[in-house]
Amino acid sequence: MQVVHCLLTALLLITSCSEINPSRYTLEFPELPVSWTQLFGSPVWRVEWVDPGGQKQKIDILSGSNMEIDIPVTWPNPVTAWPYWPHLNLLPGFFKPAGALFPFDVNGNCLPLTWKAGPDTVFYWELALANEGNLSRIPANFDWPRFRELFKEETMNKAVREDPWLVNWSFVAERTIANGFDRRRLVPESAELREIPVSDGYWHGTSPFVKPIFITNDTRKVFPIREGINIWVSSEGILRVNGDVWIFIEWQ
Repeated sequence: MQVVHCLLTALLLITSCSEINPSRYTLEFPELPVSWTQLFGSPVWRVEWVDPGGQKQKIDILSGSNMEIDIPVTWPNPVTAWPYWPHLNLLPGFFKPAGALFPFDVNGNCLPLTWKAGPDTVFYWELALANEGNLSRIPANFDWPRFRELFKEETMNKAVREDPWLVNWSFVAERTIANGFDRRRLVPESAELREIPVSDGYWHGTSPFVKPIFITNDTRKVFPIREGINIWVSSEGILRVNGDVWIFIEWQ
């Protein structure tokens, strides 16, 4: 994480010869997917951003609260908001975040956070994390408008256009820093179908874009499992799968 801080601070020094004038914006949080609200209620948001000094900041804020942040105005920078539910032990990082990229998403004095921009901001952080000091490839210099246009093109992988969280953004960032950006890497991360003996009903993923899996007595109880921890939730509890190991915990 120190690498991220150093790169962001260095970016401030090379992008402006004058004193940075911070600008304050009011964050607007998105509506949750209906299924998340029905299952968990209102979340706490963990907000991450870059302050005018180039340091990464984070704060937790309750739903319905107002929040203003100061950000640098001379270079593109991300704001990421992770929803989580501490009373259910659904921690930050379990569910995919909303986000915004300054200045592209600014609306007057407001910075609307959207689910669509969430992957952009995570990719930004991953680019900073993967960069070991190559100032020519800092994420602020990345062509974000063109990157966003890719997701409107029919030539883009259809599954990725529908759910960008299928991409392994850490891998794409590492390869981008090493060899430059290549749109051909924007493909779904490989997944194995695994049969797990769960109860019937709807099982919801952690991406706001993914459709729930509906399981009945007449269907196989199969889940797409990718590398790392996979999480699915139902009205009865939470299913966590990592490789061949899975555990189901009922709601209390």
